[in-house]
Amino acid sequence: MDLKIISERMNALGNETRLNIYLALVRAGEDGLAVGEVQKRLDIPGSTLTHHLKRMVQAGLVTQEKQGTTLTCRANYKQMTNTIDYFLSQCCVDGSCSTPLPKSLIPKE
Repeated sequence: MDLKIISERMNALGNETRLNIYLALVRAGEDGLAVGEVQKRLDIPGSTLTHHLKRMVQAGLVTQEKQGTTLTCRANYKQMTNTIDYFLSQCCVDGSCSTPLPKSLIPKE
């Protein structure tokens, strides 16, 4: 995994507003949420939401799909999982762990 990509993803989530948006999308599941619904749930201005969504789309964490006049946003679960798996795969590789990860959490290579 490229550390530059991981850094971009983590940077994109390193803002409270973006993290709240991302959590809303993760919780929405594969159906995602319309931009208007995200705006309503989080009570943020449309221009602010657009700015933050753009940042997460650029980082590959969010996808968008236009359906008529509705723009639906979804968490990119593959990229989220790849990012989490990278951190899990690095756990204690250079040393010992007093509390090792359960085998079920260690990504298969």
